[in-house]
Amino acid sequence: MGCLLAAWGAGASAQTIYTCVDGKGHKRTSDRPIAECLDREQYELNPSGTVRRTIGPNMTASERAAAEAKEREIAEERARAAEEKRRERALLIRYPNKGVHDAERAEALGQVDEVIRAANKRVVELAAQRESLNTEFEFYKKDPSRAPASLKRQAEDIEHSTGVQKRFIAEQEGEKKRINARFDEELATLRKLWALRAAPTGVAAPPSR
Repeated sequence: MGCLLAAWGAGASAQTIYTCVDGKGHKRTSDRPIAECLDREQYELNPSGTVRRTIGPNMTASERAAAEAKEREIAEERARAAEEKRRERALLIRYPNKGVHDAERAEALGQVDEVIRAANKRVVELAAQRESLNTEFEFYKKDPSRAPASLKRQAEDIEHSTGVQKRFIAEQEGEKKRINARFDEELATLRKLWALRAAPTGVAAPPSR
């Protein structure tokens, strides 16, 4: 406590006056911060008697931790708001109108569709290979156990590759859904931003549909 009082009193002139009402209701004055009022507000007065500053009560450790947590929360909220503004500005620069946004969506989906077409083509090729093997297996229809091991391995490889391609196609269909969801979310934000940009200064933009 002595260190706190010394720090508060450092640099104070002899004419500086501190005043407060202590816990017993007594008014106190001093030329330095008043120890009996560390738990409540006290006032530093100018020589003229006017208030130079108000000194808040000394915080407990838990109160100080709560205040610091609140300050961090406020700082984080400001950072989130600033990041959101930065993101909105970037969106407007990238997509000045719906036509540009639609074109980029179509391009992103088109790239995935191209990959899916290639995978489907591979599935058709594998099906043709399997059909050819089936012709060879006809020779062993009465006793499949006599079929050569190499023929069986080819059939297994084809089945495995076909399964891989079909799973890949399903993943790409899921990617198309994710792309559409992202562009839909962006479009909802952009509609508001475009409306605000188009609205005359001082006039609220109508709600977007």
